[in-house]
Order: sequence, then structure tokens, then C-alpha cells
Amino acid sequence: MNEARKWLRGFRYAYEGIKYALSTQRNMKFHFMVAFAVLILALFFHLSKLEILFILLSVTLVIVTELINTGVEKAVDLAMPDKHPLAKIAKDAAAASVLVSAVFAVAVGLIVFYDPIDRLFLHIRESADPGKVQEIWVFISIVLMAVTVIQTRYSMSKGAIFRPSMMVAVSFAVSTLISMLVRQTLIILMAYLLSVLLALVLYEKTERSLGSILFSGIFGSFITVLVYVLVQYI
Repeated sequence: MNEARKWLRGFRYAYEGIKYALSTQRNMKFHFMVAFAVLILALFFHLSKLEILFILLSVTLVIVTELINTGVEKAVDLAMPDKHPLAKIAKDAAAASVLVSAVFAVAVGLIVFYDPIDRLFLHIRESADPGKVQEIWVFISIVLMAVTVIQTRYSMSKGAIFRPSMMVAVSFAVSTLISMLVRQTLIILMAYLLSVLLALVLYEKTERSLGSILFSGIFGSFITVLVYVLVQYI
């Protein structure tokens, strides 16, 4: 009975560690959100057993290294509250482990999802025709106006989820338009990659929440697709 209690207690301590990292570390929140989205996409595209195993391996590796990084940072802060070259090396090395695992996860994601996304974009391109150049600028203008209206509505709540970033929304709107114009899937993925990088920079450099950044990207793409559907079918 004592062994069972010790096992359950150890499990609870481990769960407390996950909760602490998730509630205090911005990077951990981002990793969990990305992992959630990737797993949903895995179900949506009906990936094979081997592909899902690689996805699960990548997700686990990123989360584990982020937990280790958090533990190293707190241990170093406890042992050396003041700045010290060795403390910096320890933190940098722990952060590097997260970076390496994240790069591996991105590589796995690009390899695993490329063919399903290529087929999806091919289906979209068969029916997508955003129109003339001046109409494309109308698409972007509508996104700008929609974001401005929502920003005005939530101007008093700085960290509100539904207060989108103008730059992120427009960036994803442009990426969505590129997906309608370009035939090469790799170019489309690179366009969205640039939008994601811009979103990550704003997330790191500003006080916006992760939910606000994610909502901005989804909102920009959604408004673009919505306007296209309305123009084509109404």
C-alpha cells in the first residue's frame, strides 16, 4: 500500500511540474497549442500509423525538453541568483535542447503533412480565382477595416483574445490570397511560414496573449475566404 501511495504521489508531483510549466512559461503554452493543432490535423488528414508515431515522438520530445529547460532555469536561479558566466552557459545549453527538438518537430511536420496539404491546396486551387489585381486590394482593405472595427471594440482590454493584431491578420490574409494564386504548394507553405514567423516575433516582443495572436491569423484567413465565397456565390 505504501508503494502504491509513493507511486501516486510521484505521479502527482510530475503533474504539478507540468501544470507549473504550462501556467508560467510562455513557450510551453505555445508548444501545447501547436501540439493540439497538429494532432487535430493528423486526424483530419487520416495519417498513417507510422506518420502519427513520428508526430507523437516530435510532440513528446519538444514538451520534454521544454520541461527540462524550465527545471534547469529554476535550479540555476536558486543556486546562482546573480549573473554568472557558467549560469548563462547552463541556461543557454538547456534552451538549445528545446531549439533542436523544435527544429526536428518542424522538419517532421513538413515531411509528414506536405503531401496531404498539397492535395488540399490542389483542390482549393481548382475552384479558387480571386480575380483581378484591384480586387485583391479590396480583399486586403476589407480585412484592414474588419480588424480596425474589432480593435476599437476591444480597445479597453489590452490582453483580450478577440483583439486581433493588424499585422498578423493582414499577413495571413495575404498568405491566403497567395494560396489562391500560386500553383506550387511549397511557395504557399513558405508564405504561411513567413506569416507564422511574424506572429512569433510579435508574440515575443509585445504583450499580446497567445490566444490573441492565434485569433489574428485565423481571423485574417477567415475574412479573406468569406469574402471570396460571398463574391463568387452570392
